[in-house]
Amino acid sequence: MPSKIKVLQVIPKLGYGGAETGCYDLAHYLYEKDCKSYIVTSGGDLIKFVDKKKVKIIRLPVHSKNPLLIFINTMILTFIILLLNIDIIHARSRAPAWSCYFATKVTRRIFVTTFHGTYNFHNKFKKLYNSVMVRSKLIIAGSNFIFSHIKENYSEFINLNKKLLVIFRGINVDYFDQSSIIESDEIKLKNKWEIQENKKIILMPGRLTSWKGQELFIEAINLVNIELGYEAFYAVILGSDQGRDLYKKKLIRLSEQYRMTKQLKFIDNCKNMALAYKVSDIIVSASIEPEAFGRVAVEAQSMQKTIIASNIGGSNETIIDEKTGFLFDAGDAKSLSKKIMRVLNMDDNLLKSLGIEARNNVIKKFNVEKMCFSTYSEYKKLIN
Repeated sequence: MPSKIKVLQVIPKLGYGGAETGCYDLAHYLYEKDCKSYIVTSGGDLIKFVDKKKVKIIRLPVHSKNPLLIFINTMILTFIILLLNIDIIHARSRAPAWSCYFATKVTRRIFVTTFHGTYNFHNKFKKLYNSVMVRSKLIIAGSNFIFSHIKENYSEFINLNKKLLVIFRGINVDYFDQSSIIESDEIKLKNKWEIQENKKIILMPGRLTSWKGQELFIEAINLVNIELGYEAFYAVILGSDQGRDLYKKKLIRLSEQYRMTKQLKFIDNCKNMALAYKVSDIIVSASIEPEAFGRVAVEAQSMQKTIIASNIGGSNETIIDEKTGFLFDAGDAKSLSKKIMRVLNMDDNLLKSLGIEARNNVIKKFNVEKMCFSTYSEYKKLIN
């Protein structure tokens, strides 16, 4: 085995999502393990935080699904692989994965993929397009739910020469640690959000899209209001509409219909998510379709905050119901409202002990160090 393994990760954009932060964390971890680490991406806000002495960034339009650009990217990646003598090419999305797949066929290098989502398909052509994620030597599923999804839908593309395994996504538990938050920063954030009264805050993070369940959340908050009285707490929907203007207008109209305009806050973004969790009392993940992993649930637990999440997808694996958080019936606003009311009425000492158990759960199972070590170990096996 060579003294330095050379790994090239390829991702469309290096933003703040789960796939992107996982790529970022692994890239820096590899350097610490005496590997040469490269990332090919089209851009992204996270690039400015990359330590350029440890990780080399190569800009290519790998975010594009244009067949011509995929072909051009294949040619350029082939040249990069040969020039830098790359050992492992790790793709984290479908469009760039096709370029990586063909480039590794030409160069005869090791191809690895991480299957980050369920990748909907309504016909054979879309399924064929998705299948690139299981055409690698090593297929990494981010959860047991994704592992089962791959086995059920893509088994015809997987043979005995390929390895399929689960490596849970990990988060930085040092960053998502409530003890690292300064009180003055909490006050500043509350002022920015125009939350000044001494009321509890129910936070729902996530981009504004229908399957994330923002409508369900608003309906559940309305049911809680009917039981407890209006404006007994604040509710915050935190996330960008990413161009979905009509959907955001629909949510605003719904909040107006339920007379929540003063109680419900729409916040486009927050660069310090640990701080957003810290100022909140209850975190909600109300997805009506299965989350591949459910990063919000893990981050909330790491911050020792009470998480209430849909009982589908990755949340079933990351939350121990009644011990580290609470699960409600997916798609059922009444079920969610009952869980919220239960938590609002819970004893503070009980909530504190639940929070401690939640953080221990994340440290034990979903620590970024564990994710990086497991991936690095698999890389070494492939090289051997």
